[in-house]
Amino acid sequence: MNIITWLFETTIHFGSKSIAVREIIGGTLGLSSAILGARRNMWAWPVGIIGDGLLFTVFLGAVFAYGDQPSANFYGQASRNLLLIIVSVYGWIRWSAHRKRGTDNGSPVDPRWTTTRERLILVPCIIVFFFTSMQIFKALGESGTWLLVDTWIFTGTALATYGMSRGYVEFWLVWIAVDLVGVPFAFTNGYYPTGTLYAIYLPFVVWGFISWLRISKRPLNR
Repeated sequence: MNIITWLFETTIHFGSKSIAVREIIGGTLGLSSAILGARRNMWAWPVGIIGDGLLFTVFLGAVFAYGDQPSANFYGQASRNLLLIIVSVYGWIRWSAHRKRGTDNGSPVDPRWTTTRERLILVPCIIVFFFTSMQIFKALGESGTWLLVDTWIFTGTALATYGMSRGYVEFWLVWIAVDLVGVPFAFTNGYYPTGTLYAIYLPFVVWGFISWLRISKRPLNR
């Protein structure tokens, strides 16, 4: 059995529930990426990309269906992972370029708060992005409360990942908001490893926010 076959066919059983190993691995890599991001480590991006690639296949259950796994497609969640891959590539390139330019501390990013001008641009863009995404997911068949939840997770994740690539301190607060919605979403729909990891993310995200907040107050970042 090769590694691809193993990833797509192997499951772990907990009572009556069957969980894909690739969901567990993908979620674990996502948590690792968050920890590395808090430490401003370049490996945060490639680790996150691999994890998101695995989770993308999990949330397109009807496309990558096997065994007794959930077979529904959650387009917002799947699109979230695809978007994360794209934005992570951007973040990886940006952090690499920042490091090559050289800084006093050799870090690939210098955390800071967004400026008033940046907020005036970001807020309307976020609103348009949210409602556009919601209409797309609605056209693909999603509806009801989960349409709003799925759209927010998608929008919040896009915003947080972009913020991380730019070094915005606020992006950690967005991650907290995504986690608070993502935990009940994942558990309600049977994605237990993802829900558990969303919950585990929270203290690390709070730690990341505090860490970046302290760094942003240093003279170099003022």
